[in-house]
Amino acid sequence: MNKKIIEGLQILSISLIWLLFTGIAVWIVTLIRESLKLHDAPDASVGISIVAIPVFFLLASVLTYVFVGLRKGRKEHTER
Repeated sequence: MNKKIIEGLQILSISLIWLLFTGIAVWIVTLIRESLKLHDAPDASVGISIVAIPVFFLLASVLTYVFVGLRKGRKEHTER
């Protein structure tokens, strides 16, 4: 495969995972705000957010770290 296509797919993948994470975080925060607005107990929404937001943040960070490391290693490899 062409090097530019692979780099483009990596950047697309990183962008999509961060877009997904941001969308999920906004959705969970919206659930909590709605439950407070409706005077409902936000127990389930808070419980989900305590687990989900850090997990998705960790997965997005690991994916970004791996792709940045792969790109850095590729640049060093091609310069030799």
